[in-house]
Amino acid sequence: MLVLRVPVPDRRHWAGLAVVGGGVVAGFPLLTTLALQTSTTSHAAVVVGLLPLTTAAFSAVRTGARPSRTFWTAAVAGAGVVIAFTLQESGGALSVGDLYLFGALLVCAAGYTEGGRLARAMPGWQVIGWALILCLPIALAGAAAALSFEPVRLSVHGVVGLVWVAAGSTFFGLYVWYRGMAEIGVARASQLQLAQPLLTLLWSVLLLGESLSPAAPVAAVAVLVCIAVTQRARG
Repeated sequence: MLVLRVPVPDRRHWAGLAVVGGGVVAGFPLLTTLALQTSTTSHAAVVVGLLPLTTAAFSAVRTGARPSRTFWTAAVAGAGVVIAFTLQESGGALSVGDLYLFGALLVCAAGYTEGGRLARAMPGWQVIGWALILCLPIALAGAAAALSFEPVRLSVHGVVGLVWVAAGSTFFGLYVWYRGMAEIGVARASQLQLAQPLLTLLWSVLLLGESLSPAAPVAAVAVLVCIAVTQRARG
């Protein structure tokens, strides 16, 4: 940002950037990490499969759109599938990890919606860049506090994972994501994430050696079908 002498955003954009930073930079990564302390990646993937629907709902509220009855029927059905899955996996009661995941859905959807809106006024890489800068004091304080409780144990796997999360997922991935949202709209772009739960389930098996419960892929597919119906109704 300094090298390219990027101008400071207008005052009217800072509230939206704060929502992006709080939802996407800080809230979603923190809440999902806390959830994964007690939940498997495959379990989290199905719950996070509601993110496209949640983002579309936030977008509808933000823009004043009125989805059809078919849309809301499918939305409720998708939510029912996710709730049934989480209850079945946790033995009949919601776990703390599930509460973290549902909180992550809400804050991330808000961050996506505001980021897509801001990407119409400034380049997508500047949206996420300013959000990262806004969260830098919190990140530094959190890192300092964490390092005082737990020493650093460097490993190839850990360093590669950290670099990917920082440069790939948190910056470049969100840069192209917000640019896409600006091009085709928040609701439509959010549906590109329909493949995320199934891909996450696949990567959790290949990279982490996790085993899938029979209900996980069934629930993932059911959620995708429900979200697809909502988008067809909206169209």
